[in-house]
Amino acid sequence: MKIKIRGANNLDKISILKFCKNTFSWGDYIEHVWDFWLSEGHLFLAQTQFPVGICHAFYSKDQIWIEGIRIDPNSRRQNIASKLVKHAETVGRKKNLSFSYMLIDSENSESLYLANSLNYDVFQTWNFYSLEPKINLNYNVTYEKSLNRQLYSHYVKSWRWLPIDNKTLSSFYDENCIVKSHVNDEYSIAILTDSEYLDRTLIVTLFSNSDDSALEIISFLQNYGIEQNYERIQILTREKLSNFDSLEYKISFYLMKKPLV
Repeated sequence: MKIKIRGANNLDKISILKFCKNTFSWGDYIEHVWDFWLSEGHLFLAQTQFPVGICHAFYSKDQIWIEGIRIDPNSRRQNIASKLVKHAETVGRKKNLSFSYMLIDSENSESLYLANSLNYDVFQTWNFYSLEPKINLNYNVTYEKSLNRQLYSHYVKSWRWLPIDNKTLSSFYDENCIVKSHVNDEYSIAILTDSEYLDRTLIVTLFSNSDDSALEIISFLQNYGIEQNYERIQILTREKLSNFDSLEYKISFYLMKKPLV
């Protein structure tokens, strides 16, 4: 059966959400991001007689961010996901972009097989932690006004790994979004951003060089969450963090990367 790739529209929402309800054991997040992605554009839809799959692509600077690949269970094993990703890549090449990225659960063998078949390789491993906001005055951090982009090339914004450029850095400095702790000649850096589609959610990109300095930042984040009225704090880091009150390890992900040229 012929598969057509096109841009999604509002009329597609109901039929797509029908097969996105039970993607994971806890459900899915597509219903929360659909309107946001639709307004951004590049929400690609695969259709036979009816919609059977979606994929969203976010184009920024020199890269594509691939997210939200969903295929109707009744239409799997027809290379629909591959066609959607290849379509997103074709658009990226027309924009002269150099790389494509996607994030995959480290235990999701089917998605990893798909990514590998499309010539994506594991670039980095990232760990996801949740932290409960709580009053905690036992920390020592500063707001950083200088960052080496060669050491910190990307940050996480709404679960997208996006490149850091001078304009982004300038806004981080102005809004006190970069926090640094320094303990015994070791330091850790955290970049703070608000989720764009989850209310009262703080997303933290943590670069840790030592347990002690990381714990200073985690203590700060707990208290910051209370002060700023956040409901949840989500921490993404390449390191394994030490045990800490209200810090909970959730899952590990592979950041997949593919050159487009």
